[in-house]
Amino acid sequence: MIYLDNAATSFPKPYIVYDEMERCLKEYCANPGRSGHKMSIDSGIAVAEAREVISQFFNISSPMQVSFTKNATEALNIVLHGIIPQGGHVIITSMEHNSVLRPLRALEKSREVELSIAWGNKLGQIEPDCIKRLIKRNTCLIECTLSSNVNGTVMPVEDIGRIAGENNINFLLDASQGAGSISVDVEKMNIAFLAFPGHKGLLGPQGTGGLYIKEGIKVAPLLQGGTGSFSSSLEQPEMMPDSHESGTLNVPGIVGLKSGIMFINRLGLLNLQLFKSSLLNIFYKEIKNIKGVKIYSCIPEHGSNSGILAINIGDFDSSEIAEMLDKKYNIAVRGGFHCAPLAHKTLGTENRGLVRFSLGCFNTIEEIEYAIKAVYEISKCI
Repeated sequence: MIYLDNAATSFPKPYIVYDEMERCLKEYCANPGRSGHKMSIDSGIAVAEAREVISQFFNISSPMQVSFTKNATEALNIVLHGIIPQGGHVIITSMEHNSVLRPLRALEKSREVELSIAWGNKLGQIEPDCIKRLIKRNTCLIECTLSSNVNGTVMPVEDIGRIAGENNINFLLDASQGAGSISVDVEKMNIAFLAFPGHKGLLGPQGTGGLYIKEGIKVAPLLQGGTGSFSSSLEQPEMMPDSHESGTLNVPGIVGLKSGIMFINRLGLLNLQLFKSSLLNIFYKEIKNIKGVKIYSCIPEHGSNSGILAINIGDFDSSEIAEMLDKKYNIAVRGGFHCAPLAHKTLGTENRGLVRFSLGCFNTIEEIEYAIKAVYEISKCI
């Protein structure tokens, strides 16, 4: 199968990910921080090493400010439920995922949270000044995605972070799309909270992710339970990372995530970005000339697109196109709606969805050329 659904989850993984996860499961997969025997200590060391690798990757000064989660959705919920007060005001963009929109909708009802939306243009591009104009006296958080999961548009994160800093407002970045091909620097971008999944651009396994919380900021935990620390106390530990790591950690997954990032470091983040951009450019330039194809993604130049080509073909239902690509051409894409209703409204696809081709670092020119041919043949059926 030609796999072009990397925005959902990356596939395949680097061999180092498979190998290190297998070695963990076979040799030292005990419970970290719960016991004093050698396997438990080895497991704890592996988790600590993963924190170090992640911290260096995102320019986080203290690895202890990174808590592991099962995905970015959990990390986002921890922040949104943990810091927004009654009647607080939050600013987001129109390109956000339901992992942000749904918790905020719940908080609108339960805490009377006020929500303002910075709407993008027809490609979802956001003007930073739109964020600035929405700030109020009770604004407590600005949240933004690194890039859109629907069409790949990269957000002006550094500018938004600067605006947040100038107004003494915490900035939450959802790095679900783009981490692993777009450089994220929590200091340079003035990020107070960073939520990231392991299974997408970071090339780790599913069921992994993490949350960075800037030192000095307290976030109420979403879960309470055993952490392996202060075990004689009935109270949840307040220190990071324990406060947000109740229950047994996914050690094999964390080892896999570390290995995925190490693979990226070896190849070079910029090299991966340039490679994906070159493939996407080939795809874009050929697709745009096919009659009946409408493109909803930015031209992949100057880091404007994280690796997605979003299209529709004629009046075909987008889910039908995805099914044809799967069954007739053995190409894996995603059709329909992509868990981001405001993004679809922004792009004008709220009534039909779209077909998302999302590229990864293991795709080839030959695969892209075959996908172009498939789209061309489908377009002839209009």
